[in-house]
Amino acid sequence: MSVDANQFKNALKLWASGVTVVTAYSEAEGPKGMTVTAFSSVSAEPPQVLVCLNQSADTGALIQDQKTFAVNVLNADQQTVSNQFAGGSNQQERFANVDWEAGVTGAPLLNQAIASLECRLVEQVKAGSHWIVIGEVQAVHCREGEPLLYFNSAYRELAAG
Repeated sequence: MSVDANQFKNALKLWASGVTVVTAYSEAEGPKGMTVTAFSSVSAEPPQVLVCLNQSADTGALIQDQKTFAVNVLNADQQTVSNQFAGGSNQQERFANVDWEAGVTGAPLLNQAIASLECRLVEQVKAGSHWIVIGEVQAVHCREGEPLLYFNSAYRELAAG
């Protein structure tokens, strides 16, 4: 017996998560990125993370082609950036007004993110409508700030104290 898609979504929106923007780059296509809340560490030795990307997303196709990507952990002041990369706009509009620089892998690092992890693609597995993308972390960039959180269909911040 399978649950209804809406029941499933209603249950998962009760899982609080951080908000990331996953990015990739190629000379031919330029920078691409998308907002992702399905992000997790996989292993400390070797350092690996995973993200889940809709198969229809052009960012995932670029990651598969380039074999590198970055995960940018957004800070609490980056709700606009999260919305900008969440869809409904083209890639040029997504990167408009967002300060970024190319990392050692070439993937765009968002300068205001509290952390950026540059990754080399290890494996990309099809799971339903999504790709599970596993990357080995090649470089880490940490900055000051508080994380942007998402819970019950709304942005949240950590409580002081």
